[in-house]
Amino acid sequence: MDVSSDSRITAFGLFVEVQESLTAKVRPNIEASGISYNEFELLLRLVRSPQHRLRMSDLAAQTTLTTSGITRVVDRLQRSGLVERVNCDTDRRGTWAEVTEAGRELMGATLPTHLADIEKWFTGLLSEDQVDTLVDTLRVLRTALRPDAVAGG
Repeated sequence: MDVSSDSRITAFGLFVEVQESLTAKVRPNIEASGISYNEFELLLRLVRSPQHRLRMSDLAAQTTLTTSGITRVVDRLQRSGLVERVNCDTDRRGTWAEVTEAGRELMGATLPTHLADIEKWFTGLLSEDQVDTLVDTLRVLRTALRPDAVAGG
């Protein structure tokens, strides 16, 4: 089997390479704000969610972290005063992670630089139509690969 010209392997390899490169480009400015990349990712998902909160299980579904990994990150964010845990009214076993005012302020201060990085290294390199097509394509892939990732959001 000749894989040297297989477009499937090329597409997958380029996707992985771009994702890793983008992460490497945006990580330094995120970490300069005093939080880790994983902490930023969780805070971003929370501030973009209704009422600035998600169930812990939904956070796990929307990230590459395990449930125990989510617990550790939320624990650190809670100790920093950026997130609080709130009991779920409809499910005694459920817990929400909710961004505090301090967490929203930190994200408000961090997001302009993050958006500038996204524009510089990602969306600014593409046309509006290319961005729209990419978003549609990524949603198809995410729905197929992680159907539970849309829960809560």
